[in-house]
Amino acid sequence: MEGSCAGFRKVRQRGLFLADASGQELVSRLLHLYFRDGKTKVSGDALQLMGELLRIFVVEAAVRGARQAQAEDVALVDVDQLEKVLPQLGYSSS
Repeated sequence: MEGSCAGFRKVRQRGLFLADASGQELVSRLLHLYFRDGKTKVSGDALQLMGELLRIFVVEAAVRGARQAQAEDVALVDVDQLEKVLPQLGYSSS
């Protein structure tokens, strides 16, 4: 089922995009960017958990960005709207 909301297409979710093997590889690479010790290993369960947390974060940012765009009476979500809602999600760019 598809529709649109403030510039985002709504598509029925067909599963966790970070739960498959390629998604876990992406999560692993993202995590390893911040590890100080190159030998640090992450278990499969930890990768699944981090993948789910990232998925939730991205979906929440998209929803809040869409609401911000609607509040501003803008047809498409832009970086401006996402920058306004990121502090609500615990992200600080400074």
